Amino acid sequence: MTKSKETSVVPVERIASAIYLIRDEKVMFDSDLAELYGVETRVLVQAVKRNIERFPSHFMFQLTQEEHEILRSQIVILEPKGRGQHRKYLPYVFTEQGVAMLSAVLRSKRAIQVSIAIMDAFVRLREMLATHKDIARKIEEHDKHIANLYEHVERLLAPSSKKKRPIGYIYPEENE
Repeated sequence: MTKSKETSVVPVERIASAIYLIRDEKVMFDSDLAELYGVETRVLVQAVKRNIERFPSHFMFQLTQEEHEILRSQIVILEPKGRGQHRKYLPYVFTEQGVAMLSAVLRSKRAIQVSIAIMDAFVRLREMLATHKDIARKIEEHDKHIANLYEHVERLLAPSSKKKRPIGYIYPEENE
């Protein structure tokens, strides 16, 4: 018998597309998380601030102005929505541990389901990265073997620098 696969509240692809690498950490923006959890960004941030002791700097951090500007130009964080729709404060980003902590802070059934889906996405991402690293290592190893083989073939095909003696009898007067 086959197990029926549970359908996620949020597609893994949607979650994976919201994971970014910032300061060498895989993180998600507060606005993306709020959308996934079905709450406003300000509500999510308020809940975090009320429970700030649960969110040390390796769980959550606020972007610098420079990081925000770079990301804004690269991935268009803010969409033009009209007057008063832009954020007044720099966005917060949450690491995998911070996302796990959010389900305890938000305390809704959807928050728990979304947190599980996000944890699954982070695990899949780690597995994919490990697989890619393993494949890259094998390709590098293969390339070294090919380079070594190519070097040996080149040596065999290169003209010899030694002067070959002619085949046959050499008359003594030719040597003088």
